[in-house]
Amino acid sequence: MRKTILLTCLALCGMMAFAQDRQLGLFGIGFYNLENLFDTEHDEGKNDYEYLPDGANHWTQMKYEHKLKNMSTALADMGTERLKGIGCAIIGVSEVENAHCLTDLCNQEPLKARGYQFVHIEGPDRRGVDCALLYNPRFFKPARVWLQPYEMKEGVNDRPTRGFLTVQGTLAGDSLTVIVCHWPSRGGGPALRIWGAEQVRAEKDSILAANPSMKILVMGDMNDDPFDPSMATALGARRKMQDVKPDQMFNPFWQILLDGRGTLVYQGGWNLFDQIVMTPNCFDADNKKEYKTLTFYKAEVQRFPYLVQDEGKFKAAPKRTHASGVWLDGYSDHLPVVAYFIREL
Repeated sequence: MRKTILLTCLALCGMMAFAQDRQLGLFGIGFYNLENLFDTEHDEGKNDYEYLPDGANHWTQMKYEHKLKNMSTALADMGTERLKGIGCAIIGVSEVENAHCLTDLCNQEPLKARGYQFVHIEGPDRRGVDCALLYNPRFFKPARVWLQPYEMKEGVNDRPTRGFLTVQGTLAGDSLTVIVCHWPSRGGGPALRIWGAEQVRAEKDSILAANPSMKILVMGDMNDDPFDPSMATALGARRKMQDVKPDQMFNPFWQILLDGRGTLVYQGGWNLFDQIVMTPNCFDADNKKEYKTLTFYKAEVQRFPYLVQDEGKFKAAPKRTHASGVWLDGYSDHLPVVAYFIREL
């Protein structure tokens, strides 16, 4: 007799009820570049002057509050197509100025209603933008946090840049490490990102050497596409599960880009810089569907209609906060991404 699987989202517990004799939990894990979430105050030692009331962007309290409302709406909607009323258990974010911004963000009603909290460590970026991790404490329990520094290397980088926010904890009873990245911009050349990828890979290998059962996700705005050398070679993130060797990772967003979907537009074409990649113990390459531990299910770009321009020269591109010096009251120049994982409960 053919086995029929009935999927029913149970809003109070984030579970999927499966026919036969088992229940599986579905968990959303996302990433979103918030595009310059700055407050209106100067942070000592940071070049944040364009995001002050008298700066180039005339960044007033009104604009800041609109930005908070917009970003909290998008963050709360991430993952809700499959997890209605629940959303993501974990969301990595980039381009956030400080803990004050994160506190204000989590106090916005869509996020506050679910009890989201955050993890953040102030980094060395000259503009003051950092990575952070938002999480729903109903599902994820952080245990250890550190900022792995982006090391200096002669001939590659001559100043400190954003490190790799590393958060270890438990999700659905499994040990999980999330490394949130915002790799150097493309203006500095590929060597900066390749060197960053090599450092993240070394950190990942070190964590696995200490605990081989640890599941590891590397996520962020990589400023490179999945097929670029930093991702495909230096980090070792492969397109197909079956091609992933024990010391490599799987990148589900590679195929998504090949299918014509991206997270940002440059010169009329789509790039997919925002990615979530995973160690081999996070996916089921043999399609056994046992789900005894957290197992990758599906990855998506979150393309909500309100996140994209609906008219004009940049129609269909992400609706950003500013463009050509004009405040658009938008969201971000990137679209968010989500990876879903299943586990038997």
